Amino acid sequence: MPQSELLKQVLRVLEGAGIEYMATGSVVSSLQGEPRATHDIDLIVALKPQAVPKLVAAFPSPQYYLEESGIREAIRRRGMFNLVETTEGDKVDFWLLTDDPFDRSRFSRRRTEEVLGVRMFVSSPEDTILAKLAWAKKSGGSERHFTDALRVYEVQGEALDRGYLDEWAGRLSVEDLWKEIQDQAEKL
Repeated sequence: MPQSELLKQVLRVLEGAGIEYMATGSVVSSLQGEPRATHDIDLIVALKPQAVPKLVAAFPSPQYYLEESGIREAIRRRGMFNLVETTEGDKVDFWLLTDDPFDRSRFSRRRTEEVLGVRMFVSSPEDTILAKLAWAKKSGGSERHFTDALRVYEVQGEALDRGYLDEWAGRLSVEDLWKEIQDQAEKL
């Protein structure tokens, strides 16, 4: 199944079950910055335990790999779980919405965009940049995450809310990476 079809199916299930979501990660940074291939789709979801049976029933084995126990554990610890489409190997990473202030802020700022031919909720460009910088820092300086953030910055340019970016870069302790992005962009 092509990645766009997997995405459409996942969104139909989420919307049908009343599960709020927001796409983030490389799929969104490719939309807002420089396109690049990725085999996973990252979604932040506000998932309640009562919706788990619908989710599991919508993605049966052997075409999909989705463990109910993994979903319930992710809900319990406010973590993440995966859905894998077994023929192509494409994957959806479901990240549970937490009470973290940045999680709440970016979820409240989500917007509707067309991604892979599908209209869906995505993170704002500012939040995409900040999340990519946080992942770059967390992973010990990942060049891929940093470059994704830089490309979103370059493409979005003057439309970005600099005050929001400055504030959250400080709150997320990524101000050094945020400054580096601005410095690199000025050199172009």
